[in-house]
Amino acid sequence: MRVAALVTGGKDSALALHRALKLGYEVKFLVTIIPQREDSWMFHFPNIHLADLFAKAVEIPLVKAETVGIKETELKDLKNLLATLDIEGVVSGAISSRYQKERIDKICQELNLESIAPLWQEDSMQLLKEIINLNFEVIIVGVYAYGFDQSWLGRKINSTTVKNLVVLNDKYQISLVGEGGEYETLVLDAPFFKKRIQVLQTEIIWENHSGYLLVKEAKLVDKAEKVY
Repeated sequence: MRVAALVTGGKDSALALHRALKLGYEVKFLVTIIPQREDSWMFHFPNIHLADLFAKAVEIPLVKAETVGIKETELKDLKNLLATLDIEGVVSGAISSRYQKERIDKICQELNLESIAPLWQEDSMQLLKEIINLNFEVIIVGVYAYGFDQSWLGRKINSTTVKNLVVLNDKYQISLVGEGGEYETLVLDAPFFKKRIQVLQTEIIWENHSGYLLVKEAKLVDKAEKVY
């Protein structure tokens, strides 16, 4: 089946893309919607400008469009972009957000496309363990909830980080995978990457107890070995 994968550069969409490739879907396009405001209801904001580099790393064509980020209106921008593509389905990284999944399902229904959500309703802890076991290289690039501070920015997701997330989950009920917008991530390497992303220069943008790590410069570098 010919599909497009919605990607942000973050861990959830990257893991969904990994699953889709392993399941044999023909991923013809990566699709990114670029919100013009930080508080988009649907779309990832921190470092979305790196979507082009992500696409080059995985060697799949990227199609993208901007949206003003206004609730519901931004969905029309996604629908209009998907309508231009010769595909049969759409892959998304939705895990438990009904807001996100129901709207993607609705768009797919209207365009007669299959909505594919490989991670839907799976256990958050198991997904984090899968990311670690698959040797995904993932850093946290945005934090927006109680319990997080600047020390989290740039932190790799590993077993220690997961333990710390469990502590915050116990204390503040944050989503372990950050699907409520508590934190955002950037994938620098994964099994399906042909090259990995190397971050060269960053700047912390911080205000009112939350903020993000802006990647100002990054490049692709060769991997020691290719998985597939």
